[in-house]
Amino acid sequence: MNPYQQKKRWKYSLLSFAIVIASGSLLYTNYLVRNIAKSERTRAQVWAMSMKQIVASDDNDFLNYVFAVRDSSTVPAIVTNEKGDIQLSRGLDATKTFIRLEAEDNTKGKPHKKYDIEYFKSELAYMKKQHTPIRLTVFGSQWLVYYKDSDLLTQLKYFPYVQLSVIAIFLMMAYTAFSSSRKSEQNQVWVGLAKETAHQLGTPISSLMAWIELMKEKFNAEDDPLIAEMENDVQRLEIVADRFSKIGSKPQLEEHKVYEVVKDFVDYFRVRVSKNISFEMTGNPYLQAGLNVPLFDWVLENLLKNAVNAIDGKGKIKVDVSGNKIKKQVFIDISDTGKGIPRSKFDTVFQPGYTTRKRGWGLGLSLTKRMIENYHDGQIFVKESEIGKGTTFRIVLKNIRHDKKTAA
Repeated sequence: MNPYQQKKRWKYSLLSFAIVIASGSLLYTNYLVRNIAKSERTRAQVWAMSMKQIVASDDNDFLNYVFAVRDSSTVPAIVTNEKGDIQLSRGLDATKTFIRLEAEDNTKGKPHKKYDIEYFKSELAYMKKQHTPIRLTVFGSQWLVYYKDSDLLTQLKYFPYVQLSVIAIFLMMAYTAFSSSRKSEQNQVWVGLAKETAHQLGTPISSLMAWIELMKEKFNAEDDPLIAEMENDVQRLEIVADRFSKIGSKPQLEEHKVYEVVKDFVDYFRVRVSKNISFEMTGNPYLQAGLNVPLFDWVLENLLKNAVNAIDGKGKIKVDVSGNKIKKQVFIDISDTGKGIPRSKFDTVFQPGYTTRKRGWGLGLSLTKRMIENYHDGQIFVKESEIGKGTTFRIVLKNIRHDKKTAA
């Protein structure tokens, strides 16, 4: 299992554990809510029976006890007759039960007040939706006692959702902070390692250049093709060292004809792979974009090596340079006739550590994505792929300008 898949499995495990905790919290809260709801219905029934006793009893001592029982109930309730007319109410918002009228009561000289019928109707409709009414028979007529959950029970119902939301927000903020800190630390390690690698390569490269010059003089081999190829490889090592030295700093982009830069590297690369793999170069030779050639060659090298590994024997690699004049973009499509990539892995292939090779590090495409997006302000993605037929990667660059001969 590669590191990326292992990391993904850990994420799913932690997510599953979090879901179990959240589910347990909700189940326990619902258990408490059900118990409190039963208790409140019991209190509502006691209040309803106390109202019946108040109406029917003439015993003052007993009535005092009944009044105490009634007043101890905190459950908001409304009593109606069979026709739905409101008879009594309990525990409603005292600030909303009356409305103030502009006209004054002539007898007292004070503003006149009356019940807010709309408030009572809305509360009654809400209570009907929440609970089945308690039925009472008082002097031969049916009374219906409607009630709703107390403020405590309502708060308890929503509390776990608020609690889990706050915890989730906190965890997201903590994860973002730690992830950013870890990423910054990893970048520092990566930059330090890259610069140290460039420094370490400097000495042997200089020695190789000196040895090549010595061989030319000693064996009179100025025009020897093997010596020329050795010089090309030493120059390539210099370019590699230069690439590593540029990591961590914003590289300078210069205007280049994209087709020429790509073709130069393809010509260099094709003689270093099997002759069973053919190369085809097509496209518009006049499109220009901002490039840092050493780093962009690194991008091409990673993609072409990836294509060669996918072919694994005999096949074809095609590189096409095109553009979109309206969007001012340059497209570089690198296609192979290799094994192909499953659609589910289109994004995964760019993750660090992902590889299908036994000895691969899984860093090539990850570095490629970093160099295109961070250093060239472009995009790279799997344009299309089909198992057993091949894959096409697309690079998108910002077009600086179109040559007059451009026919994009």
